[in-house]
Amino acid sequence: MKLNLHTTDTTSIKQNSLAGIGLALLAVFIWSANFIVARDMKGQVPPISLAFFRWSTASVIIFLISFKRIKAEWEIIKRSLPFLLMVSIPGIALFNTFVYIGAQYTTAINLALIGTTSSPVIAVILARFFLQEHIGSKKIIGMILCIGGVLLILSKGHFQTLLSFHFSKGDLWMLAGAFFFAVYNTLARKKPVAISTSSFLAITFLMGALMLLPFYLMEKNHLAPVKWTPYIFSVILYLGLGASVICFMIWNIAIHKIGTGRTALFGNLIPVFTSIEAVLFLHESFTIYHFISMVLVIAGLFFANLRKTR
Repeated sequence: MKLNLHTTDTTSIKQNSLAGIGLALLAVFIWSANFIVARDMKGQVPPISLAFFRWSTASVIIFLISFKRIKAEWEIIKRSLPFLLMVSIPGIALFNTFVYIGAQYTTAINLALIGTTSSPVIAVILARFFLQEHIGSKKIIGMILCIGGVLLILSKGHFQTLLSFHFSKGDLWMLAGAFFFAVYNTLARKKPVAISTSSFLAITFLMGALMLLPFYLMEKNHLAPVKWTPYIFSVILYLGLGASVICFMIWNIAIHKIGTGRTALFGNLIPVFTSIEAVLFLHESFTIYHFISMVLVIAGLFFANLRKTR
């Protein structure tokens, strides 16, 4: 009987781990287009307005989905409002706003590269010091391989390019955004169990949108109004539904299934997906160093998750 229970527990852990990995992969695939959209919206929708439209749309959608849950969990939500506010500041109000501001000054590929190089490493370090998550040798090897793959794209296969690389104004905005997303990953791990993922996201999305409101109004008063087109409407829908409601729900579930550090490592796949999308939609070239980078990143993810998936 004990053997059967042990086998059942092992199978359950493996299924949980594989489910978490699958959800993290799906999230980064959808998220990868966010950087292309951010760059494409330059000159069409101001950055703070884009963030405000995104989170306002996401708030409406998630509240329609989770209203009954919020009502049922309202007492614990009220007691947790300080924590929810603390999570919504870095993860909702700041992270993507900084991405959209950075997109005014740097390329989409730089946004993806800098964000995915720094954020997972910061998240793993924060998880180690504040959540006592273990950093094993396989995770360290995985981190090195992932970062190596990203740096290969950054250098375009030439080491001299990497040595001469410098951060632009937009790169620094993205670096700050990456830090705040790492903070969000760490804080989200401490979500009260009694609050469902949908309620958690609904409240944090709304808080983030409300915090952006005064900055949106100031920006609106100083810049030309948005010229709405079907394409811009579709972009806002993608950001509000796909990149926000769907991605954040499955990302938070992944965090609880496989941990903050392991989930954050999957962010290294974003520049890989972004490169593929750039080839398909922007007709950019795909070179051998892109392929080698993909191999390194995938190998890094394999090593980082080897112990739990074998």
